[in-house]
Amino acid sequence: MHQRKHIENRRFLFSQKKGSKVPSREYIFCYLNILLIIFVFLSIIPSDVFALSGDNRFKDDDPDEPWNISADEISHDRNTNIYTASGNVVISKKNTRLSADFVRFDHNAFRAFAQGNVVMKAGEDILSGSSLDVDLKSETGIIYDGSVFIKENNFHISGGNIEKTGENSYAAEEATVSTCDGETPAWKITGKKLKINIEGYGFINHATLWTKKMPVIYTPFFVFPAKLKRQSGLLSPQIGQSDRKGIEYNQPYFWAIDENTDATFYAHYMSKRGEKAGFEYRYVSSAESKGTVMFDFLDDRREDDGTGDSSKKWGYEDDTSLRSNSDRYWFRMKNDHKMPFGFNAKVDLDFVSDQDYLHEFREGYNGFNSTESYFNKYFGREIDNYDDPVRINRLNLSKNWSSFTLNAETRWYDNVVNRRWSDTDNTLHKLPVIEFDASKQQVSGMPLYADLNSEYTNFYRKDGTSGHRIDLYPRVYLPLKFKKFFTVEPSLGLRNTTWYIDPSGSDTTENDTTYNRELFDFKLDLSTELFGVFKINSEHVDSIKHSIKPQIVYNYIPDEEQADYPYFDSIDRITGSNLITYSLTNTFTSRSLSGKIGGDGEKDQEKPSYAYNEFLRIKIEQSYDIKEEREHSKDGRPFSPVYGELKLSPVKYISLSADATWSTYDGWFVTRNASGALSDNRGDSLFAEYRFDRDSIESLLSILNLKIFDNLLLKADHELNIRDNRRIKTGIGFLYTAQCWSVDLRYTDEVDDKIYSFMINLTGLGGIGN
Repeated sequence: MHQRKHIENRRFLFSQKKGSKVPSREYIFCYLNILLIIFVFLSIIPSDVFALSGDNRFKDDDPDEPWNISADEISHDRNTNIYTASGNVVISKKNTRLSADFVRFDHNAFRAFAQGNVVMKAGEDILSGSSLDVDLKSETGIIYDGSVFIKENNFHISGGNIEKTGENSYAAEEATVSTCDGETPAWKITGKKLKINIEGYGFINHATLWTKKMPVIYTPFFVFPAKLKRQSGLLSPQIGQSDRKGIEYNQPYFWAIDENTDATFYAHYMSKRGEKAGFEYRYVSSAESKGTVMFDFLDDRREDDGTGDSSKKWGYEDDTSLRSNSDRYWFRMKNDHKMPFGFNAKVDLDFVSDQDYLHEFREGYNGFNSTESYFNKYFGREIDNYDDPVRINRLNLSKNWSSFTLNAETRWYDNVVNRRWSDTDNTLHKLPVIEFDASKQQVSGMPLYADLNSEYTNFYRKDGTSGHRIDLYPRVYLPLKFKKFFTVEPSLGLRNTTWYIDPSGSDTTENDTTYNRELFDFKLDLSTELFGVFKINSEHVDSIKHSIKPQIVYNYIPDEEQADYPYFDSIDRITGSNLITYSLTNTFTSRSLSGKIGGDGEKDQEKPSYAYNEFLRIKIEQSYDIKEEREHSKDGRPFSPVYGELKLSPVKYISLSADATWSTYDGWFVTRNASGALSDNRGDSLFAEYRFDRDSIESLLSILNLKIFDNLLLKADHELNIRDNRRIKTGIGFLYTAQCWSVDLRYTDEVDDKIYSFMINLTGLGGIGN
């Protein structure tokens, strides 16, 4: 969907360095949207569009450096210290250059008058006109029949007279603004009079939006902030229509609180459902300390209470619970904080009113997809899927050393269905879980290696058994290498688990509240690697390395009775194992020359630099269960399904991956999955993914982006449930991109809704649509 790029201004805090300037388009794009949609004239335009000197574009930092003058003819009046030049006149100093047919320069007053083909350049910005009268000290003046080109965002500004009236103030008559090239731009905004004060406000009288030579919208007066820093204002709205929500209008407002904090408020109108209000608050103290809080609330006019056809209209086919509530909300938060002594703290909160809310509001500025993408991008942590009724909430405190890690965390699992519909709630929480782990490392002075996994957990249930558990699991390794032939690594793990059951939360007595379990496991890893390097000496590939790695792993865990122990999770039931797993892995790695790097000494001035690409990986694996063979010698199935895996990426634009498990007893696939991507440097791409599980699903997803012309892109996607012969989603759209504008049209047909979307984007001003 398109909404992410139109709201980017509200996420400025996480994408800009402190004190940096915001790109121009982030401050302009509301201008046109509000003008077109609601005729409310408060918006954002970047002051640097007009401020050619507001950021010292024409002001030289070195006053001692002289101005250079060249021309066909130059005369100097020593009494008045006035230079007069004509014919190819050029006055320059560093990156500032003024050229004209005629120039009169008063060196004492530091004032210049230029006439005829006047062009003034400051960096990549250009000011031109028929004549110019400027005071170079005060940086005030006027250019007649003037035009200004701002390289950033390709802004073109023109006017009958453009006057700089003060250090940060400007005025223009018959002003025109556009980001399109050419004498007849695809769009422009004109006004009779323009006045602007940098870090203040701008005013336009009789503003009109044009497309080509046709006026579209007129307003007699327009006022806007004009500041270099990010600022408060209305953002681009979303407009749409759907069967479930009716006509929609979602209007965000951005509040720039200070340099380190900001917020966005949402007013989301839905003709069939009511008004949904929302807000976001963001702060950044440092790269390691930042946070975001989001909340939405809706007093829904529709309920899925099981009466009439309410479930058909307002529920979902795969939903096993009703939704009779009208008070609907979603609160979510993520925070990172740098603590003293090298500790880091993280907070994740996720509370939703009902099991259907996130299904209902997946799209939009503050919908599930937008929130998930945002949290992944700025915090690197996911949230539970939209259809998951159990939402995790956690507080994490961690510290990392070179060989050790400490994690202390509280995990509260909010079960939405139990909370709303059940008199009892047996959801299991971990308050807290503390993990201390040591990575594999050599035991000092010995050929042995060791690692450690340890955990303490306090399990809590509102209704049901609660208790404590301590689990210690050290492991010792003895790696043995037999020359270059093969490697053998036996290892022994010792596990000690202790439980204490809270008598107040269960039917147990004080005499059987403590349990202890001791287990060991043995592992033997035997492997070798054979490889050969083949010289290719082609234009793109220097050589290819083929590696073959056969591996046999034996795992043994004694089969002990554990039914009397408490059960909270999988650690409490360690099943016995007597398993041999054998695999064969082939990898192909190409080496290509990527450049040269400096060497040492006269004879070694440059060394070749190589790039490596593992372009093909093939793995086959199967296990033999000795325990299964012994217990079920006649009708058992000791051989596991054969697992195969393939990954291929020979060049930049082609990738293929596939995996499958094949049952040797049934002679058929248990699972098979494949995906492939094909693209080119034009922007065409094709992606397809096939998924099959014998017990659950068979589906196909395809996504196509096809560039019909250089500026017209066809976008299509289709997802099919092959097993049920049911279409999950189909979408098709077109993106037309011109030099200074684009149009994005799209239709999506889903199981529960049909969505029509459009987006018109004016480069530098932003977009309008949904």
